[in-house]
Amino acid sequence: MTSSEIIGMTQTYQMGNYSRNPVVFVRGEGTRLFDVDGREYLDFLGGIAVTLLGHAHPGVSQAVSLQVKNLVHVSNLFHVPVQAELGRLVSAATTGGKVFFCNSGTEANEAAIKLARKWSADRGKTGAHEIVVAEGSFHGRTYGGLSATAQPRLHKGFEPLLPGFRTVAFGDVAALEAALTDTTCAFLIEPIQGESGVRVPPPGYLAAAEQLCRERGILMVVDEIQTGLGRTGSILASEQFGIIPDIVTLAKGLANGLPLGAAVANDEVAASFGPGTHGATFGGNPVCCAASRVVLETLRTPGFLEEVRRKGHLFAEGLRKIASRREDIREVRGMGLMLAIEMDGETRELANRCLASGLVVNSTAGNVLRFLPPLTVTDGEIQQALSILEGSLPEGGRK
Repeated sequence: MTSSEIIGMTQTYQMGNYSRNPVVFVRGEGTRLFDVDGREYLDFLGGIAVTLLGHAHPGVSQAVSLQVKNLVHVSNLFHVPVQAELGRLVSAATTGGKVFFCNSGTEANEAAIKLARKWSADRGKTGAHEIVVAEGSFHGRTYGGLSATAQPRLHKGFEPLLPGFRTVAFGDVAALEAALTDTTCAFLIEPIQGESGVRVPPPGYLAAAEQLCRERGILMVVDEIQTGLGRTGSILASEQFGIIPDIVTLAKGLANGLPLGAAVANDEVAASFGPGTHGATFGGNPVCCAASRVVLETLRTPGFLEEVRRKGHLFAEGLRKIASRREDIREVRGMGLMLAIEMDGETRELANRCLASGLVVNSTAGNVLRFLPPLTVTDGEIQQALSILEGSLPEGGRK
C-alpha cells in the first residue's frame, strides 16, 4: 500500500483522538526510522521515551522471539519464570520493594493511587484519602490518572473527575507544607515534568517534600514513567535528587516498546495489596517480561549509565551552543537524555520542519521542543540531530 492509502485507512477506521503526522513508518534500526517510501529519519522522540535501547534491538528481538515460541500467556493465577526473574531485577534496580506489573504508565499510577488509599485505610486513618499533586503534572488519561493530572485543558469535557486530589504549585515547598493535612494519604510527583515541557524542580525541593511526608506519615509517590530507567542517567531520577519513594511507578521504556508498566512499593505499603485487591489480566505478560529483562540487564551493564550521562552532557552543550547564537531560545533544560529547549513562540511548526529534514522530535507545552532519543544514540547521531535542528530554526531568530 502507498502512504496515502495507509493514512486514509487510518482516518476511515480509527477514532481521531491522535494528531498524527502524515508519515508512515515501517521499519526501525537503532536510532533510525524508515518510512514506507524508504526515507530515513533520526528518531529523537523514541516513541515518547519508550525505545530505550533503540529500534529492533538484537537482544530484545531474540528474547521476544524465543518467548513467543514457548509461552505467550497463562494469566496471573500461575507462576511464570520470566516474570519472577523480572520482578527480582526491577526490585533490585529500583527501591528494593515489591513489584506489581501492569500494561502502561497510567495503569501503574492507577495502582499507586489505589495502593496509597488502601494503605491509609488499613491503618485506620479515617478520611485520609486525599492525594496532593503538582500544577502541570501528567499522570495518565484513565479517570484516576486524569484526575491526578493538574492540567485543566485535559479535563475539559470529561468532568466530573474523581474527588480527592489537591493541587499545589510545582516546586513550592511552603505550598506543599500547607496542603499536607490530616486528610492527606500521599504526595504524587514527577521528578521532572515531561509533558509540561521538561520542567526541573528547584534544588532541594524533592528532598524537602520527602522530609515533610516522613514527618507527617504521608506516602511519597514518585511517577518515574518518563524519567526512570536510565533516561536521566540513573535508573531512577529520584537517586539524583537524593530521595527514596515509598511507591515508584515505571513504564515507557520498561520493555523497549512492548506494553509493560510497574508500581514498586516498600514492603509495608505493598502488604496492603492482598489477594483480590487489584489486578491486570495482561500485567507481567511473559513476552513483555522477556523484553524487559534484556532492558534491565543492559541498563545495569557496567559503564552504560555513565555513557548516558556523558552523551546527555554532549547533547545539552550542543543545544546551549545553538541557543547562544539565537535570540528566540529562552532556555535549555533537562537531565541526561531527557532534554528540551524553550522558545519564545510555538514550536509545532519547528517540529514539522525538523521532521521534513529527517529528525523526529516533539513539540510540547506549546513553546517547548522535547528530545528523548534512545539511550544507545551515538555521538555522531547527536551531532547530526543538532545540525538538522539548527538548520530548521527560523532565520529571524538569529543574533
